[in-house]
Amino acid sequence: MPELPEVETTVRGLRPVLDGQRITLVQLRRPDLRRPFPADLGQRLTGATVTGLSRRAKYGLIETDRGDTMVFHLGMSGRWRVDPSDVLPHDHLILETATQRLALNDARRFGSVDLLATTALADFPAFKALGPEPLGPDLTAAYLHRALAGRVASIKLLLLDQRIVAGLGNIYVCEALHLAGISPKRAGGDLSRAKLERLVAAIRSVLLSAIEAGGSTLRDYARPDGELGYFSKQFAVYGREGEPCACGGTVARYAEGGRSTFWCPKCQR
Repeated sequence: MPELPEVETTVRGLRPVLDGQRITLVQLRRPDLRRPFPADLGQRLTGATVTGLSRRAKYGLIETDRGDTMVFHLGMSGRWRVDPSDVLPHDHLILETATQRLALNDARRFGSVDLLATTALADFPAFKALGPEPLGPDLTAAYLHRALAGRVASIKLLLLDQRIVAGLGNIYVCEALHLAGISPKRAGGDLSRAKLERLVAAIRSVLLSAIEAGGSTLRDYARPDGELGYFSKQFAVYGREGEPCACGGTVARYAEGGRSTFWCPKCQR
């Protein structure tokens, strides 16, 4: 947390207040998050005009007219606050324009901020090995069939591998596998093309529904406007161990790869 829908929601919330605006102030209120802030962050951003905002996997991108892109990751607890009336203890980075103040708040400091030449984004280590975007045209059943061929690891773990699909996290993998009717324990290489077609459609459906709901607020996440994400109200299996599934079965949980997997043994095969 936050996962892809929360980052997408964040970028969409920042776009109307930052896109086309000149950054007049950059204030660092501590030297680092998970790693140090770029030493020249203030110098390169102050006076720059934001020319676009986008997302890659779980990273947000803020592009400027100086040929730079600020890449931010929200870690476990990060969020942007738009036009806060006061500065909170965990507001570690402040950006100001002529009309707005934005604060990057990260209580656990597992997030990160990098500043790269826009032309060098493809060589950023975090991006080089990423698989296709789950909402983009490159994620197809044919692609997954090739990527999963011969793999004996569970489909749940394989979908969390960012080299196979970029940006998927635990919550939405559990939900997508349930929607597709696929057991999270199935070996990735054993899935038929028909099941992979259902899986691709389910991934897109779950992510788009989550984005429409503003993401999922479980602990610290909130949208830039301060609103909570409400997709957690729609969870079919995640966090619902022992509760009834829509099929009449009972939601179960098991641990794998250090994460809890929620699923329905009755309808997921």
